[in-house]
Parts: sequence; structure tokens; C-alpha cells
Amino acid sequence: MKKEINTVDEYLSNFSGETLEKLKQMREIIKENAPEAAERISYGMPAYKWKGKPLVYFAGYPKHIGFYATPNGHEHFKKELAGYKQGKGSVQFPIDESLPLDLIRDIVLFRKKSITT
Repeated sequence: MKKEINTVDEYLSNFSGETLEKLKQMREIIKENAPEAAERISYGMPAYKWKGKPLVYFAGYPKHIGFYATPNGHEHFKKELAGYKQGKGSVQFPIDESLPLDLIRDIVLFRKKSITT
């Protein structure tokens, strides 16, 4: 039976090595740029809400970090995200590459602004 995960710290405890480091970087960049956002687990992954609405989510996988900035984050940054594998409302940052921290920051700030206006 799989243990229920209730906090981001519990979620992160399931990872190690490069994946864990990248997940910690994701968390840090989100918290630095949206310190008031509520942090929780939703859909089995770290999730952040801003003013009661979804801001961004992220998740660890064996070969990538998934980042979810729906509904409009991916569309707005389509050109900047073009070099990454994507799905509907998701982007995959490969484990063996540096995270695009400035781009992630810009997406978080965009999502905050789009929720506020």
C-alpha cells in the first residue's frame, strides 16, 4: 500500500540525487517569487495556490521535472518553452540539464499577475 503524501516535505523525501536537487530548486524559486502562495499537495504533487486559485504545480519523474502553469502560463511563454517536450498544460525539464530558473520565475510572476487582474 502506498503511503499518502500530505506535505511537500513528504513528497520530496521520496527523491534523491539530481532529481531531489532540481525539485528543491523548483520549490525555492516558487517560494521566492510567491511567498504568500499556499503550498499543498494536489493531484499527488506539490501545488501552489494564489488568492485561492491554482498558481503552478511541479512533479519529479525519473528523467524529467514536470512543471504545470495552467491555464495560461504555457501559452504565454510558448516561444521560450519551445525547446522542451510539452503536453497539454505541462512542460518537461530534463534531469540532465540545468533548470531554466529565470524562465520559471517569469512564469510564476506572470501567473500571479494573471490571477490578480
